[in-house]
Amino acid sequence: MKLSFRHRTVLTAAIGAVLALGTVAQVHAQSAMDRAEERRQRHAQKGEDKKSSSSTASKNDYPNATRKSPDAKASAKVTPKLKKMMDFYDDDKGAEARAVADEIIANPAANAYDHAFAAQIAAQLAYDADDSAAAVAYLKKALEFDGLDNNGHYGAMFMMAQLQLQEDQYAESLATMDRFLGETKSTKPEHLIVKGNALYRLERYKEAAPIIKQAIDASPEPKTDWQQLLMAAYAESGQGGEAIKMAEAVASKNPSDKRAQMNLVAVYLQADQYDKAAAVMEKLRSANQLGEDKDYRQLYSTYLNIDGQEKKAAEVINDGLAKGVLKPDFQAYLALAQSYYFSDQINPAIDAYKKAAPLAPDGETYLNLARVLWQEDRIPEAKEAAKQAIAKGVKKPDDAKKILALPGK
Repeated sequence: MKLSFRHRTVLTAAIGAVLALGTVAQVHAQSAMDRAEERRQRHAQKGEDKKSSSSTASKNDYPNATRKSPDAKASAKVTPKLKKMMDFYDDDKGAEARAVADEIIANPAANAYDHAFAAQIAAQLAYDADDSAAAVAYLKKALEFDGLDNNGHYGAMFMMAQLQLQEDQYAESLATMDRFLGETKSTKPEHLIVKGNALYRLERYKEAAPIIKQAIDASPEPKTDWQQLLMAAYAESGQGGEAIKMAEAVASKNPSDKRAQMNLVAVYLQADQYDKAAAVMEKLRSANQLGEDKDYRQLYSTYLNIDGQEKKAAEVINDGLAKGVLKPDFQAYLALAQSYYFSDQINPAIDAYKKAAPLAPDGETYLNLARVLWQEDRIPEAKEAAKQAIAKGVKKPDDAKKILALPGK
C-alpha cells in the first residue's frame, strides 16, 4: 500500500524576519560612544570652545519659536556653585557634579536660570550614567523652571522626547514632540523623524508615513534607518505598493548594500511576491553575501512557499550546509527532507529524514520516515522507524502500530 501525505508542513517561521516590521530601529538619543567622543573633543578643544563661546551663544537655533527667550543670567549668589558644578563636569566627576546640581536645584536663593541650567546638566550626567528615568525627570524640571534661552530650553525638550522614545514611552514622546514642533515651528528632518517614529510605535502608521517621508525628503542624506521605518509604515498601513516602490528605488541605488537588498526582500515577502524575493536573494547568494544562518533559512523558506520550487530549496539547503553557514539542525534537515520528498527525490528524502528524526523534539519525524519507508516497501526499516516514533512520543500512536503490524520482519 502506498501512502500519500503530500501535506505541506514547510518551515515558514523565517518569513518576514529580514526587515522585522514592527521592530525597526528606533531613533535614540546619543549613544554612549557618541557621548564619549563628544566629551573627548570637548576636552581636546577646551581652549577653542572658550574662544568661540560668545559667537555660539549668539546663534539662534529656533528663529521661528513662539517662546520669547529670557535673559539667561546666573545669580551672583549661586555663580560659585555653578562654577563648581561645571568644574566637576569638565573633570568627568559625574557623581560630584550631579550632587552640586541637586543642591542648586533645591536652593531657594537660585533664580530660574540657575535652577534650569543645573537641571539640564544633571540630566546629561544622569544620561551618561545610563539613568534615563532620572534624566527625563531632570529635563522636566529644566522646562518647568523656564530659565534657559531658547537653544537650551528646546534642546532639553528635544532630548526629553528622544529619551521617552528610547524608554518606550511613546505617547509621552509624541506629546513632547507635538509641543516642541508647535512652539519651534521646526521642519528639520532630525526633529520630524522622532515624531514619525513615535507615531509608528503607537501603531498610527498612516499618520507616521507622511511625517517620516517629510523628514527623508528634507534630508540631503537620509539615514538607512529612516528609510526602513518608512517602508515599515507603508507596509503596516496597507500601502504595500508604496513600500515596494521605495524599497526598489533604494535597492537599485545600492546594489552591493546587503541591507538595502534584504529590505527589498522583506517588502516582497510582505506582499507574498515570493518569486521576486527569491530572485533578489539569489543575486546575494551568487555574490557570496548570504553569510548568516538566517539568510539561508530565509531563502529556502521562500522557495518552499513557491509551488514547484522544492528542488531549488534543497539546493539552497545543501549549499548552506556545505559552506558551514547553515547550521545542521533539526529544522534544516526536516526542510531538506520535505524538499526532496515533494520534488520526487525519495532516497535523498529518506536520508534527510534519518538525520532530522534523532534531532526532533518528538517522534513525529520518525513516523513520517516510517511512512516513506513503507511507501518504498522497505518494511523492516519502516518498522524500526515506527518503534523510534513510539519511543519518542507521537500524537497518533495507532498509526505507528499499524506499520509495526505489517507482515514481514
